[in-house]
Amino acid sequence: MPVRYVLNAGNLADLHREDFQLPELRPEEVQIEVRSIGLNFADVFAIWGLYKAAPKTNFTPGLEYAGEVVKTGSAVTHLKPGDRVMGVTRFGAYTTHLNIDARYAIPLPQGWDFATGAAYLVQTLTAYYGMVHLGNLRKGIVVLIHSAVGGVGLQALKIARAYGCFTIGTVGSAEKVAFAEREGYDRVIVRGKDFEAQLRKALDGRALELVMDSVGGPFFSIPYHMLAPMGRIIVFGSARYASPGDKPNKWHMLKHWISRPKIDPQQMPENNRGVLGFNLIWLYERAELMNQLLQDLSALELAPPHVGHLYPFAQLPDAVRLFQSGKTVGKVVVQV
Repeated sequence: MPVRYVLNAGNLADLHREDFQLPELRPEEVQIEVRSIGLNFADVFAIWGLYKAAPKTNFTPGLEYAGEVVKTGSAVTHLKPGDRVMGVTRFGAYTTHLNIDARYAIPLPQGWDFATGAAYLVQTLTAYYGMVHLGNLRKGIVVLIHSAVGGVGLQALKIARAYGCFTIGTVGSAEKVAFAEREGYDRVIVRGKDFEAQLRKALDGRALELVMDSVGGPFFSIPYHMLAPMGRIIVFGSARYASPGDKPNKWHMLKHWISRPKIDPQQMPENNRGVLGFNLIWLYERAELMNQLLQDLSALELAPPHVGHLYPFAQLPDAVRLFQSGKTVGKVVVQV
């Protein structure tokens, strides 16, 4: 019997398992036995009821999975039972089984295990689309990557290095510096009150042309005002609104909302700077573009993603709590 996690959005403590029956398979779908689940910040905000794209009642969170095809619809010709795949879904990945449009089931690269597959798509597509398509990534430019040792940050680093860029990574604690340096960042900054001075020192006269921002607040504003002409900030997350706890801390969120950066668009032409934002749901709804991006990514021959934390399916809520803590390195993956 398939098992999934469900809740009415608002409180992580309400996330619970239930047995369910899969609906009849549609011609364009495949049925997947899920083996690994990748966690993402969107999961936390969906669970809290703060992600507009997510259902609010009796839904299963989760955007990313890897597993084995057990059945194919009559119109599916490129996959067969027994194929190992990784994929993304518009929620519903916290489960042992799912039916999904076959366009969102991607063959697992040879030699990868399921945990690695569940760590790849969301982070890598976010980093690649943000940097290359929105950020105008070019050979040799300087790239600032916030949350440098998170899932997106590490994939962004690999992409930037493939382009021969100078990379500056930021982390939330000194304990993560050594790992970031081992991964290959040219400079690493611990975010704090001296951030502007640290960033100027790291730049050492170089022009800052691209920022991948998942933090916000002063760590958005300071690099924005230091951008070179035609430099761009790509906003793909809002981690500073998150906090430990099963329910959202509304006072914490309100404080950050009131103090959020404010930009006058009429000044942007004078400064020749740009800000762009996106989330992966937009990309999910454009399957052809998503699959083209994956083909482009394959040409870069990136190393597999780093899986930093593994949890069993029975402890999935605890995995989410760890993810909220900001103490993770790489991807948090739940094994089914």
